[in-house]
Amino acid sequence: MHPPEADVVLVRHGELGVKSEQVRRKMEGRLAENLRAMLDARGLAGDIERRRNRLFVHTDEPDAVADAAADTFGVVSASPARTVEPTLEAIEAALAAATDANYAGGSFAVDATRAGPGDAHPFASTDIESEGGAAVWSAIESQGVEPVVDLDDPDFTLFVECRREEAYVFLEKRAGPGGLPLGTQRPVVALVSGGIDSPVAAWKLMARGCPVIPVYVDLGDYGGPDHRARARATVEQLADYAPGEAMAMHVVDAGAVVADLESEMDALRMLSVRRFMLAAAEAVAESEGAVGVVTGEAIGQKSSQTSANVAVTDAATDLPVHRPLVATDKSEITQRARDIGTFEDATVDTGCNRVAPELPETNADLDAVRAAEPDDLFERARACATARTVVPIER
Repeated sequence: MHPPEADVVLVRHGELGVKSEQVRRKMEGRLAENLRAMLDARGLAGDIERRRNRLFVHTDEPDAVADAAADTFGVVSASPARTVEPTLEAIEAALAAATDANYAGGSFAVDATRAGPGDAHPFASTDIESEGGAAVWSAIESQGVEPVVDLDDPDFTLFVECRREEAYVFLEKRAGPGGLPLGTQRPVVALVSGGIDSPVAAWKLMARGCPVIPVYVDLGDYGGPDHRARARATVEQLADYAPGEAMAMHVVDAGAVVADLESEMDALRMLSVRRFMLAAAEAVAESEGAVGVVTGEAIGQKSSQTSANVAVTDAATDLPVHRPLVATDKSEITQRARDIGTFEDATVDTGCNRVAPELPETNADLDAVRAAEPDDLFERARACATARTVVPIER
């Protein structure tokens, strides 16, 4: 929803504004580059203007550009807006036109802010709200409807942002992912299983500025039909959020190792599978310049994810293991997967339940796991990682 003659999209960021001047300018530049890449990937035209704590995209496609901005990491919100002269008369006219075109009943409010020194305008933000509200009131009355003002929870809100050189009128703030621009942090390896959780975890690290290197550990006969294809589909969805980054899925063949663990170990074998995965991920990280590993684990969600067992599996790597979903309920994870578009391709059996023993250990001891698993487990993990297949993600 936008006012008639909308010609710009206001793009807001959050955390960047509290950084030092040097860091803020660098991150704002990266955000502009990422937004440019997102627009280009979607075939959208627009001129990006950088100002302190704000980006402006001048465009003839405000709705589509606002949607693209709202999918860009680091963006808090985006608003398709109309640019007008910074006068009460011009603002009132734009508010009335926006009401004529978009009001569909219910209460209303005008929410105005005014930027710049006190003498930048001969009026205050409260004047914009009162005078603009009167213009909206008249526009609603002209529709044969009794106007109702509600400043607390209006059905229809009109926003004004007035600056020294121009003012902007808009009707919504489309929420973005927030966080930091992608590429402002070092990359991490993301263990992706093709299930619901791991793509969401990877997305969350991307939202903190980290490019991800997806690693899929192929479980061989335990992976299930089309398992690799499902994993790749979720990675392709993630790649849509990073059009400026080259992304490929690294496939580690673990079929033989998993078969050996299934035959040689009992209650502890799922932990050794997880330890193998982390060791393989560490090897990939070393070769790709990544500085950590991200997984979709949440405490207590599975037998291998109890607090005790996570301590055992983490001992397999010297890299930090990031678990952004560690205290998140499954329903919340599932909703996030729906929101980012990975849910449909992720609703497939990940295969791990066919590896897990009937009575898995939930309170493992590290020494006991080390004694039970093959002595060469980590050597095999590194060898499998070295022999991995790299599958480019086409856009």
